[in-house]
Amino acid sequence: MLITGNTPGNDMRFYWERVESARNFANKLWNASRFMLMNLEGFDQSFVPVEEDYTLADRWILSRYAKTVQAVTENLEKFELGEAARMIYEFIWSELCDWYIELAKARLYDKEAVRPRQTAQYVLGYVLEHTLRLLHPFMPFITEEIWQHIPHEGKSVMVAAWPANEEFRIDDAGETQMTAIMETIKAIRNMRAEVNAAPGKKSEAILHFTDESLRAVFQANEGYLRVLAAAEPVTVQPAAAAKPENAMASVVSGVEIYLPLRGLIDVEKESARLQKELASLDSEIKRAKGKLNNAGFVAKAPADVVAKEREKQQEYEEKKAAVAERLRYLAAL
Repeated sequence: MLITGNTPGNDMRFYWERVESARNFANKLWNASRFMLMNLEGFDQSFVPVEEDYTLADRWILSRYAKTVQAVTENLEKFELGEAARMIYEFIWSELCDWYIELAKARLYDKEAVRPRQTAQYVLGYVLEHTLRLLHPFMPFITEEIWQHIPHEGKSVMVAAWPANEEFRIDDAGETQMTAIMETIKAIRNMRAEVNAAPGKKSEAILHFTDESLRAVFQANEGYLRVLAAAEPVTVQPAAAAKPENAMASVVSGVEIYLPLRGLIDVEKESARLQKELASLDSEIKRAKGKLNNAGFVAKAPADVVAKEREKQQEYEEKKAAVAERLRYLAAL
């Protein structure tokens, strides 16, 4: 908590919320390590993958790790301790835990496919063990405790070599491709959330590519969309293909994403929910208008209270318009 968000020469306010955030980070790291330990059955510490073993997700996380090592080392040498800690925090939380572990789960759980599972174990183990070395100067106790339990060589993380510059692992093309897939997964998740699609219900995803170089990448890695975006089937088409009707749409880097609504949601149930929401918004708008049309309230209430009430009314009006539009859309299905 003390090291992140701090720059040399500046004072910093103490906030308990930031302490809680740091605690949550420690929990995240601990749980990621426990997950790895739970999936070490059959782990062979002598196994080293060959280039053909690596998936796009493997190449992406190893490239992101290599860049993190470079950036953290450079910032430490400049005594930019806060920036170095921020980079490690974001790498562990967002890239290693939130994405790579989720992307690797299918291989780690499949005990029949031995070599792919060993490759996922190797990459997760390598990145986690070396990232603990990067984090050790900032969080010495939890890193030592975890390091002693995961596969490693040596007596202590305190005397383990600082991670070397592994420029050969940097794969800018792989990062660009993986980022496009991750953005597509997030877009599909957001669209599904917008229509309250049931978490276990699969939804067809139709992808049109404005960047044709990505089409083959998505075809080879559509499994990521099936697992992390509940998208099935995934249909890959060129940008010139006819756009599907009655489908939600989103655009990310080089990809147009369409989710056909029919079959994704229960139109009758969703319409009933929206009608109920519309009635609730009408009630709130009526209440806000009643207050604002009351000369006594406007004259006596503080200006900021009146302004806040006007903002509420505007927000309710905008929500009502959005819900009404959604109902019209559902009625056309």
